[in-house]
Amino acid sequence: MRMFRNIIIFGATGSIGTSVLNVIRRNRSNFNVIGISANTSVEKLAQIAHEFNVQNVGIFDEHTFAGKDSLFKRGTQFFFGENGLCELAKLSEVTAVIMAIVGIAGLRPTMVAIENKKTILLASKEILVTAGKFIIESAKQRNVRILPVDSEHNAIFQCLRGNDGSFVDRLILTASGGPFRNFSHRDMENITVAQALHHPVWNMGKKITIDSATMANKGLEIVEAKWLFNVPSDNIDVVVHPESIVHSMVKFCDGSVIAQMCPPNMEYPIANCLFFPERERLEKPSINFAEQGSLNFFAPDVVKFPHMSIIRQCLKSSNNACAVFQAANEVAVDAFLSHRIKFTQISEVVSKTLDVYTGEPMTNLKSCEESVIKAHGVARGIVQGYN
Repeated sequence: MRMFRNIIIFGATGSIGTSVLNVIRRNRSNFNVIGISANTSVEKLAQIAHEFNVQNVGIFDEHTFAGKDSLFKRGTQFFFGENGLCELAKLSEVTAVIMAIVGIAGLRPTMVAIENKKTILLASKEILVTAGKFIIESAKQRNVRILPVDSEHNAIFQCLRGNDGSFVDRLILTASGGPFRNFSHRDMENITVAQALHHPVWNMGKKITIDSATMANKGLEIVEAKWLFNVPSDNIDVVVHPESIVHSMVKFCDGSVIAQMCPPNMEYPIANCLFFPERERLEKPSINFAEQGSLNFFAPDVVKFPHMSIIRQCLKSSNNACAVFQAANEVAVDAFLSHRIKFTQISEVVSKTLDVYTGEPMTNLKSCEESVIKAHGVARGIVQGYN
């Protein structure tokens, strides 16, 4: 089988990293985990290092590592901060990098991995939203493959396989609708953090769970799809599909639609990427359509969930407005989780940030990073105004 044997998992302790490790546990003979990284979860990282005999360990926040080297085996190589993660991405024996870091901390390591011709299994939304133009250009120049791990983009990737891209009419991203699909506008005003973190279908980290509740994640995914599949954003639709069985669809010029379906579990798209171009042979059953019954689809309420309208305006900008969107949303989600703003004020913070600042001109990777840093500052100031 032709697969990626030697891998690095950036963000190994998060929800995606955990699912990656579950797939690898089922296929121990096929994969070697050469390196792992985390932000602050040193103890959990040490457990993973012991279980998978990992010799190279990256810790983004070096302060959390103090006095904990004894948790790891003698001879473990440690890599600290952004520079350390970049060095980890260069390891010569590595063939594929799984990027599952939340935020833009994975941006530079991803670019370094591409420059060193590693296959990228991409699960970090912020990387393409912030700097998709430059990531995709670099990958094309070096003939590096980027495999999308997000369930929606992996679904499109599977639907397009073996089809001529010139025949694509539209991409259709599906959304669960989150926990508040049936809430009234009045109900939205009093949403609690606990309610927002209780997703009806998916088990995810806090940030992405809130993004699903606001449907900001669909805005981010429109940007990702534009870069991954070279499709104009006006040709990318979103439909609400509460069952989360159809993960996305492709409509072709002849009117035919191909959909990818599987249970709502991230191990399916992860395995699809890890085993590409082959497939994992699972013994457990997939969908029983007779038991599943009906599948439902609805248009999203862009008034109640305004993030998608905001991001479509950002996509029309020649500046790094999409980077500003994701940075402002990051600040707003953190403020909501810290009980400093209301749920409905998350989109307000994003919109007000863009009213003040639309980003630097899209000239290079540094301009993208500068846009994020400045947007963070503007958004924090707006959040303070609510208190």
